[in-house]
Amino acid sequence: MRKIPKSHIALLIGVAAVFIWSGIRPHDRLTWWLEIFPGLIGLIVLAATYRRFRFTTLVYTLIALHISILCVGGHYTYAREPVFSWLRDTFHWQRNHYDRLGHFAQGFVPAMIAREMFLRLNILNRTRWQPFLIISICLAISATYEFIEWWTALLSGSASTEFLATQGDVWDTQADMFMALIGASCALAFMRPWQDRQLRQLGVINNP
Repeated sequence: MRKIPKSHIALLIGVAAVFIWSGIRPHDRLTWWLEIFPGLIGLIVLAATYRRFRFTTLVYTLIALHISILCVGGHYTYAREPVFSWLRDTFHWQRNHYDRLGHFAQGFVPAMIAREMFLRLNILNRTRWQPFLIISICLAISATYEFIEWWTALLSGSASTEFLATQGDVWDTQADMFMALIGASCALAFMRPWQDRQLRQLGVINNP
């Protein structure tokens, strides 16, 4: 088995610390479970596949940041996250926009994951189609998450209010998916050179 890089261990410890902190007296325990559940499943999948398929440190770092965003949202609830509450009051926003950051990450991080898998597994020979397909995957993930929120609301009734975090915004679902689209587009536009350098260091793609 290949040696585990210290950076990966550090990321795991960091995520574990944030996870433990977020679970200490969260605002609402049910909301906490609903918010951190995707991150918990992601960690289990990454751990199970680590020996067979290791992502770049860049992707693992982005995943760690995304999980941390989920944990913070779960601890405070997205409508009550203190930094964005301060920003709301300072700039006279109508709502706390922390959930927009979460949905931006929901597009940004999966885009990097999908791109790396496309390149390393040779999923598509015609690389010009990659951006379109990657963005489509990210939007599909975003839409699926909105379905989950909808089903949760139907099953739990009033208990889902904190989880949905619409804050009275009738266009919340559309805005969330739009933020995922922006996140995925930004990732592909700005992160490709960095990701390619790390992939070349691993020897999984050729130098230009």
